[in-house]
Order: sequence, then structure tokens, then C-alpha cells
Amino acid sequence: MADQSGSSHFRALFEAALEDYKQQTGIELAEHPLAERLQYYDSVESVTTILCEQAQGFKEFREKDKVLNPLGKVLTVLHSLPSAANFAQHVGLVCP
Repeated sequence: MADQSGSSHFRALFEAALEDYKQQTGIELAEHPLAERLQYYDSVESVTTILCEQAQGFKEFREKDKVLNPLGKVLTVLHSLPSAANFAQHVGLVCP
């Protein structure tokens, strides 16, 4: 009996997670392109291949962040330089 209640608790959590996913993304998980693609494969190797492709795509996406994040910081500093120069001129007028 405890196994059955644990199973129904898990089902309720899983269904809640699916609903949360749908609300956050606007798509049902079963209709996600990756889920649709996975349902046609019947071997461990084919599923593993698809997941490795997805992992590689994610890795490439994260590597873009490694370039874009520092670039964003540099641009922020460069953007603030004219303001800093203006500020320095005004401070120069106040302090000898």
C-alpha cells in the first residue's frame, strides 16, 4: 500500500512539473521538438546520439557566453569613460 501512495505522489509531482513547464515555456513537453524526435528511436545508442548532439549544442552556446560576458563588461567600461572624463573635469574645477 505504501508503494502505491508513493507512486501516486510521484505522479502528482510529475504532472505538476509538466504543468509548470507548459506555463513557463508555452509548450507542452510532449510537443517539444526534442521529445517528438526521441519518441521515434528505439535503441540506447540512437537516444544517446541525440542527447550527445544536444549536449554539444549546449556546450557551444555556453562557450559563446565566455566571449560575450567579458565583451559586455569591456563595453560597459568604455561606455562610462566619457562620463568619467566629464566627472574628472568637474572635480578638477573644485579641487586644485
